[in-house]
Amino acid sequence: MSLSPDPIPIKPTPAGVPRHVAIVMDGNGRWATRRRLPRVAGHAKGVEAVRTTVEACAREGIEFLTLFAFSSENWRRPADEVSVLMRLFITALEREVTQLRANGIRLRVVGQIDAFEGRLQRLIREAEQRTANNTRMTLTIAANYGGRWDIVQAVRALVEERPELVRDPSLVTEDALSRHMALAHAPEPDLFIRTGGEQRISNFMLWQLAYTEFYFTDTFWPDFGPEVLASALASYRDRERRFGRTSAQVATA
Repeated sequence: MSLSPDPIPIKPTPAGVPRHVAIVMDGNGRWATRRRLPRVAGHAKGVEAVRTTVEACAREGIEFLTLFAFSSENWRRPADEVSVLMRLFITALEREVTQLRANGIRLRVVGQIDAFEGRLQRLIREAEQRTANNTRMTLTIAANYGGRWDIVQAVRALVEERPELVRDPSLVTEDALSRHMALAHAPEPDLFIRTGGEQRISNFMLWQLAYTEFYFTDTFWPDFGPEVLASALASYRDRERRFGRTSAQVATA
């Protein structure tokens, strides 16, 4: 499997089972508030939704699943809520990695990981190592991640690797930059899902979502399950993915 992202397809691809699904898991706090529960209860319930969604995606034959767990902007939330999110992340890593490994799912974590406490960084490294040989599906958790950060860090890495580009910027190509993106291990997403009723991407995978199909649902993340996923996949199958071509060209292809 290539470590570089797939380029924009030369020909339109049929919208069957998406190879890569990316999800913004939104609505945990509002789910809890509507039930007169503390916001952290929504985050705890959201962890259960992650488990069921990973299982459902694996059953559907999806090869890559990327979940936006914690954005670089989420540090602005109340300190006690951020603390709970970190504890939930630690608990999930401790409890779920064995099951991921048994089910053939590889775990990757992308983002500014060095901002996390030492224990969490260690658990992330260990989880990635323990699941490194799994091939059924790759689960990527975007944590302390931002799309703008991703582009900037990719530019820095590319220039560090090839300093001659500073003298001749014409040598910079999309493919060269893509190889340094945080999600260079995965193809560009076919389907983007956002729960919670909001219709924006919130600084998530700005580079990678250029040709992705979008699906928005009012369902809060804790209530997201196989049925909502099935609706998103059904909507995706009804799309015509043209990649700049006309419908007539797609039909001919």
